[in-house]
Amino acid sequence: MTITYISAEMITPKDDYLIRPDPLDPRLTERVSGVDQTGQAIETRVTVERALTIFLNSQEIVTAMTINDYPEYLALGYLLNQHMLLPDDVVTGVDYDEELAVVVVRTKRRTNYEKKLKKKVQTSGCAQGTVFGDLMEALENVTLPKAELRTSWLYGLTHKINTTPSLYLEAGAIHGCVLAHEDRPLVYMEDVGRHNAVDKIAGWMFRHGVAAHDKIFYTTGRLTSEMVIKTVRMGIPILVSRSGFTAWGVELARKANLTLVGRARGKRFVALAGEERIVFDQDLRFVEEESARHRRKAAVHDD
Repeated sequence: MTITYISAEMITPKDDYLIRPDPLDPRLTERVSGVDQTGQAIETRVTVERALTIFLNSQEIVTAMTINDYPEYLALGYLLNQHMLLPDDVVTGVDYDEELAVVVVRTKRRTNYEKKLKKKVQTSGCAQGTVFGDLMEALENVTLPKAELRTSWLYGLTHKINTTPSLYLEAGAIHGCVLAHEDRPLVYMEDVGRHNAVDKIAGWMFRHGVAAHDKIFYTTGRLTSEMVIKTVRMGIPILVSRSGFTAWGVELARKANLTLVGRARGKRFVALAGEERIVFDQDLRFVEEESARHRRKAAVHDD
């Protein structure tokens, strides 16, 4: 597999995503009839989930439930974030069979993860996220790069993400993750589990050789231990969410010196780790509160 290296300066035009959600893709939703609280007949769109089995060479690794829009990126990112695929591995092929719902990632290096597969932790991620092996393995000897997060970037970025058409806004029952540079959202992935959306971005970064040191990672979901570990594993120094925190997520972020910003909605946000990277350059008088039209469907709290 040929890897094309991309820098932030090569990404143009300034306000366009490289990948963004397509809420009108007929593969991703179905129309379902039912009744509402008054007994009236209604029809609504619901998100479709499908099983996808990931192989590494000849070994079956996992079957994931996913919307299956970028299966190759999901497989690569999943294996990277499980530390089964290494950053310097030579990938000789990524083969997807839609009929069998299987992705096979092939590497030059011989692999055998039988022992690692026996030790797994079911995470707090929705749709039953799973981490194989030692959870703390990702944080050992990690040094995240120096970076800064300007509050002007943060407010501009969250506004752009929240107003981007998405399954998140149209159908619900889904999470979104965005890779960004300064106030520019670059890649916006969605899936039924936030861990899948993270993995698809990790796979895209690996496939295209995208640097992590100057990036910001945004998620619509909770800032859990799993989200922190995966962001650290990708080498991204800043993690932002519109949702809240778990205590272990905060503890691990502090241990890894990851900047952790949550409850980012309208003018508000809270930083509980790595706050020394934040530059307060935005006058809050010129920041709008979040519009109710762009809040997540059917959610009073996004936690």
